[in-house]
Amino acid sequence: MKIVKADLGYRNDINELIKEQWAGPMIVSKGHVWDTSVLPGFAAIDDNGNFCGAVTFRMSDGEFEIITMNSLKENQGMGTYLLKSMMNIAKHNYCQRLCLITTNDNTKAIRFYQKFGFTLKAVHLNALEKSRELKPAIPLIGRDGIPMLHEFEFEIML
Repeated sequence: MKIVKADLGYRNDINELIKEQWAGPMIVSKGHVWDTSVLPGFAAIDDNGNFCGAVTFRMSDGEFEIITMNSLKENQGMGTYLLKSMMNIAKHNYCQRLCLITTNDNTKAIRFYQKFGFTLKAVHLNALEKSRELKPAIPLIGRDGIPMLHEFEFEIML
C-alpha cells in the first residue's frame, strides 16, 4: 500500500469518491463549509495499483484537521494506513494536534479513532441542524437507523 498526493492523477478519483460517499464536494463541520475539491489530499493505492481510499485535510496554526477519510476496502488495514500516514505528515509539518469531526451515528469511526488514542474533545450538540442549513443534502437518519444530530470532535496530541 502507498499514498500519493491528490494532484498526481488521482484528484478525479477522490472527487468522485467524495461525491458518492459524502454528497460532496462541499463538506460541513463545526459550521464551516469546506470545498474538498481544492483541499490538499492523498489517494490510497493498493499493491496492485488500484485506488482504494482517500483523505482530505487542512493545516492551520499547528493543527492538522482531517476533513474526509474513506477506505474502499474495509477491514484490510487501509484506514489504519491512511490514518498513520496522516499522523506522520502532521508531525513532519510540526503540527501539535490532529483532529477530526464525525457524526454521532458513525459508531464504527468512533471506535476506530479511539483505538488509535484519539480522545473525545467536544460534543457539538445538535450541530447538524445548522449544517443542514448550509448543506440540505445531509440526511436526518444515518448508519444503523441512528438519527444524525451531533458532531463529535476527536483529537490526538502529537
